[in-house]
Amino acid sequence: MSEVIPAQAKVRQVDPARPARRRRPWASRRAIGQPLLYAMLVSLAIVYIFPFLVQLATSVKTDAEAADSALSLVPQTFTFAAYEALFGRSDYPIWFANSAIVTVCVTLGRVFFASLAGYALARLDFRGRGVIFALVVGVMAVPAVVLLIPKFLVLNQIGMYDSYAGMILPLLVDAAGVFIMKNFFESIPVSVEEQARIDGAGTFRVFWSIVLPMARPALITIVILSFQGSWNELSHFIVSTQSPELTTLTKGVASLASGQLSQGTQYPLKLAAAAIMTIPVAVLFFIFQKRIMNNTEGAVKG
Repeated sequence: MSEVIPAQAKVRQVDPARPARRRRPWASRRAIGQPLLYAMLVSLAIVYIFPFLVQLATSVKTDAEAADSALSLVPQTFTFAAYEALFGRSDYPIWFANSAIVTVCVTLGRVFFASLAGYALARLDFRGRGVIFALVVGVMAVPAVVLLIPKFLVLNQIGMYDSYAGMILPLLVDAAGVFIMKNFFESIPVSVEEQARIDGAGTFRVFWSIVLPMARPALITIVILSFQGSWNELSHFIVSTQSPELTTLTKGVASLASGQLSQGTQYPLKLAAAAIMTIPVAVLFFIFQKRIMNNTEGAVKG
């Protein structure tokens, strides 16, 4: 019995005389555009990373080599003299400890107070709530340098100048943190809180036990932003302290530019101090970089 070929199969047979299908124009443009895009991204990454590599390489050079070949990534004389000078002949450990104390206290305080203020503005119905939120948004638009002299006058008047209290208390509340928490709390359904109130829970109990655990993405965002902001803060510490015992990393590293420890350019010393200073923030960013992008978007989105 001869095999019967379906009509559909006959239609699909390729005609040898039929010319080959031309390649679509958009496919050829994509094949050319993708390598160019990758090359541009790689170039931008090199430009961005190169100063950091120069910083690490210069920190292990001698002063003379750092001045002669500043952009070289391969030191001719590999030495840790700059790091030994930082930890053996300077107050760098004190600066690091002060920055750590202030950063931990400010981060915990901002998480607590920003979440409280954000919940109050999002859920509690009281007179003047809209005005207060407008003032919070207005504070975000004020440049920080404008508030430096008022900060100094207030701290000096109330007796908190040149103290840990003067360094920490003005940074405990951040307008951006309140804004993020308010918008995130508004995205949580009210029905979740109503069930807890029916069971007899008070306002703070509902906030602490029900709503706050649900706001974990926003809380992580506040932790990250608060840590980075307080660790890198400089202007506030300039106007709030003067004692060497209260010097932070940002203020201390800035003072190295004036030749505090020795004469000369001190490029290895300065860059070694800056390299150590960037480690906590760099570790925090590489661990939570996805959460920085995703949670910030989810928290601000109302």
